[in-house]
Amino acid sequence: MTDLVLVLGDQLNHDLPSLRQKPDAADVVMAEVTAETAYVWHHRKKIAFIFSAMRHFADELRAKGRRVHYHSFDEAPPCPDLARAVEDRLKTGEYDRLIVTEPGEWRLKQAMETWSERFDVEVVILEDDRFLCSHDRFARWAEGRKQLRMEYFYREMRRETGLLMEGDKPAGGRWNYDAENREAASSSLFMPKPFQVEPDAITADVLDLVEARFEGFGDFRPFHFAVTREDALKALDHFIEQALPEFGTYQDAMLKGEAFLYHSLLSAYLNVGLLGPLEICQAVEAAWKRGHAPLNAAEGYIRQIIGWREYVRGIYWREGPDYVRRNALGADRPLPDFYWSGETDMACLAAAIGQTRQEAYAHHIQRLMVTGTFALIAGVDPHALHEWYLAVYIDAFEWVEAPNTVGMSQFADGGLLGSKPYAASGAYIDRMSDYCAGCRYDVKDKTGPNSCPFNSLYWDFLARNEDTLRNNPRLGPVYRNWDRMSDEKRQAYRDRAAEVLDGL
Repeated sequence: MTDLVLVLGDQLNHDLPSLRQKPDAADVVMAEVTAETAYVWHHRKKIAFIFSAMRHFADELRAKGRRVHYHSFDEAPPCPDLARAVEDRLKTGEYDRLIVTEPGEWRLKQAMETWSERFDVEVVILEDDRFLCSHDRFARWAEGRKQLRMEYFYREMRRETGLLMEGDKPAGGRWNYDAENREAASSSLFMPKPFQVEPDAITADVLDLVEARFEGFGDFRPFHFAVTREDALKALDHFIEQALPEFGTYQDAMLKGEAFLYHSLLSAYLNVGLLGPLEICQAVEAAWKRGHAPLNAAEGYIRQIIGWREYVRGIYWREGPDYVRRNALGADRPLPDFYWSGETDMACLAAAIGQTRQEAYAHHIQRLMVTGTFALIAGVDPHALHEWYLAVYIDAFEWVEAPNTVGMSQFADGGLLGSKPYAASGAYIDRMSDYCAGCRYDVKDKTGPNSCPFNSLYWDFLARNEDTLRNNPRLGPVYRNWDRMSDEKRQAYRDRAAEVLDGL
């Protein structure tokens, strides 16, 4: 008798806890299953990336001497779900134990917890130690705190990892250099090209499969993502040498026709296991130490990984499976159709969504302050937006995406994660991008028929949610501005907002 190890599509790491149990004896099962491609409408480039990376990883396991039982989507019919893939192996009678590493979604973990009774076999679910902060460690940090703010968690992660530390003090004397990371970019700047990999035979087969079997959202060609650890490491080196020095300064900037600017495009590789968080951060820190990148760039990038990424994972698992359904502001408007088509006269949204359709990627400010802010101030159902983000981005897995959407972007958790809603008028987008210059709407116009929809929706959002938000200390000055407006001006904002919402 031997063990059977289930490896998921976002667990492509040879040091996975379940693979370490019996590295020379346990068989492996992997599966491209219908349920995981269909529970939300996934971007076709995301499906291609995960399937190709899985197939490459399975070949690597075989090269190490593992016996791998692989269900491909080419089977007719394809395997319906992970439980069936496991059942097909267990019913052979060869195994007395199933070992899995904890998945990144509550729905899968809850299903796996029923498998022992369902299959009459011991099922061992191991915590995923590819992260720097365990569930218990996060619980100890959160215990007794009135507010779970990322900044304080981040400082503890800096101390524990030793990253960017000088003794017990932060390098440069400050923990956070975000104030230096808000410059608008110009098209005259040199923009590094992202690292690209030409599809090999395995990836080419997957792309043909996606073309034949999936009619979902987004373009799947051209496809240039890394699908192996070897190429993911090359992508890391490319980012550090070509883009990291300017990453900090321009990380919040947005430009027409520039999808990537100085961003790393490493999040997908990190989230499926081809790269590890500490090795990325150590490489970034080393670049700073040798003088290749300034401190604001290194700190800003490391904060995203050991601060924000670890923090949102802690929030996700601490808050439980109902977190994704929270709706503190009672928003119930359907997601506008243009989130799928990209067909809107609002230049900022057209750019962010069009780019998402083409690349399965948009950077954090496009997600937070364009697609996210519009949904927030328009009163879109946060669960509908959550499912959209989960579907359209190549790096989106529920543990990381849900807190970013439900908590940070939509304030649907009532302020557990963020101290205030990320509501904004068009002025923010105008300051951080060149989108407004070519837009049909006038960002300077507040309430006219051609005024930027963000302007009126911003004030309408505050008015609609006054009972909930007025006592928020960070919104006090904003509401005082609202109070100082004349009745006529306030009504003009509300009337223009109604026109915009009626037209969605």
